[in-house]
Amino acid sequence: MRTKLFKFAFIVGLAILVSSCAREETPTDSLKGALDGKFLIGTALNSIQIYGDDSAATEIIVRNFNSIVAENCMKSEIIQPEEGVFDFRQSDAMVDFGVAYDMYIVGHCLIWHSQAPDWLFMDAGGKYVSREVLIERMKTHITTLVERYKGRVDAWIVVNEAFLDDGSWRNSRFYDIIGPAYIELAFQFAHEADPKAELLYNDNSMFHEGKRNSVVELVNDLKSKGIRIDGVGMQAHSGLDSIPPLDEFEKSIEAFDAAGVDVHVTELDITVIPLLSRDIGAEVSADFKYWEMMDPYPNGLPDSVSIALHDRYMEFFDLFLRQHDKIKRVTVWGLTDDQSWRNYWPIQGRTDYPLLYDRNYDAKPVVADIIKAAQSLEE
Repeated sequence: MRTKLFKFAFIVGLAILVSSCAREETPTDSLKGALDGKFLIGTALNSIQIYGDDSAATEIIVRNFNSIVAENCMKSEIIQPEEGVFDFRQSDAMVDFGVAYDMYIVGHCLIWHSQAPDWLFMDAGGKYVSREVLIERMKTHITTLVERYKGRVDAWIVVNEAFLDDGSWRNSRFYDIIGPAYIELAFQFAHEADPKAELLYNDNSMFHEGKRNSVVELVNDLKSKGIRIDGVGMQAHSGLDSIPPLDEFEKSIEAFDAAGVDVHVTELDITVIPLLSRDIGAEVSADFKYWEMMDPYPNGLPDSVSIALHDRYMEFFDLFLRQHDKIKRVTVWGLTDDQSWRNYWPIQGRTDYPLLYDRNYDAKPVVADIIKAAQSLEE
């Protein structure tokens, strides 16, 4: 009873806050207002934002975004840290937040080789479980999570990062124990748990031709077997240089659209800090010793770098607007610079500036320019 009262009070409080902070339901000078009719604009929420403890962030989110995704709280190590022990506190609050503001809610993610608990793959003796046991554990996890939010979560990232850049299979524990069928099983289990939810495959470095071709092949294979897949998520963790090359990124947008699925641009951010290697992708397990030369802007950005960041963001959004008829959603991976994962990966303690809002919760100039570009498309 106390839990129900808390959830009711939470939703009521959110509704009161949105009515007081938004000047109108969809202000035309907001990101979501300017992009209305083109694509959804989303952001990833951290735990503080999920619980509504950051009112300044809530105001920005409600005004400018119409889609949300959990940054971490729906990953398997958080949801089910021990077998049969589920922790839905943060995920419940995130879904309540999205429902209260009538947002397009994305669950991230059901099956991923990273940030998964070891027990999922191991038996009591510390050896890998059989194929049958892992399939059953996978089914239980997916079914429990998806059924809980049936009718409230609009779309699920069902499988995340199954391929390497050359298009070959990633040798994850899911792949090693079950084989490539783990993907179709995951999509099957998710569809059975909520037949109306949209189901997505998501991956990084989607500009690589090999990966592009393998994902198209995956989509076609699932469809040929009568297994539902609605969309492909193209991660867009980027830098100031030519990675990803936008012409190749655009080819992937067109290829996935031609395969008959929605295109979602996911996890967009742009680091201003050089990477140690071009080959590490978005592997969370990568970690490197911190040294001063790899944290070049601890006290702010030089004007030249700020301009380069602005221009790089505009290159992306010019592409998205040009291809808006093929894109369903663009999601930025976080809200303000100080809360971005880029500050601690792959090196802890750096100062990065990868998002649309700065550490003072102020919109960077690029936000106004994105709005102008979107509005000019209608003229």
